[in-house]
Amino acid sequence: MNSPEIEHLIHLLSRLPGLGPRSARRAALTLLKKKEALLEPLAKAMSDAAAAIRTCPNCGNLDTQSPCAICTDGRRDAGLMCVVADVADLWALERSGAYRGLYHVLGGTLSALDGIGPDDLNLPGLIERVSNSGVREVILALGATVAGQATAHYLAERLERPDLQISGLAHGVPVGGELDYLDDGTLSAALSARRPV
Repeated sequence: MNSPEIEHLIHLLSRLPGLGPRSARRAALTLLKKKEALLEPLAKAMSDAAAAIRTCPNCGNLDTQSPCAICTDGRRDAGLMCVVADVADLWALERSGAYRGLYHVLGGTLSALDGIGPDDLNLPGLIERVSNSGVREVILALGATVAGQATAHYLAERLERPDLQISGLAHGVPVGGELDYLDDGTLSAALSARRPV
């Protein structure tokens, strides 16, 4: 029904997270209707990003410089290393402004069901960075999923040494959370991680 170029655009858009075929069709139509205001600037921005952005050889972040701005920032605490599964997790922590150490992006989590083992993740880079630097604490900022927790347990065993503190993110009731709206797993984690008031 549509030209091959339009169908190709819709197909590519539908491969983006959160966009199915219908959403991709609406997005493509909006882009095509606003060609000068949206489509052409978006195409240029995507081309510029593809040419300029690279993966940091140290931590795995995406940036226009190599090593990335986080790794080269002298104000960062080089004794703290936060391990995340994906660059999106790194960006989320950066948005919070609560962390001022270094990062290491694994590139996923261990998952036997998906065929993702230790060799599929950036584990050698992490072990080398922790062993050959002054890192005193590794924060395992991995999801509260089965895969995330399995990965955290695996890493804690591999990184264990007397002079290294290994910690994980707290889990439980979110700020502003109502107990009756929380799932059983969250409530269970909150009860087991309770602390004095």
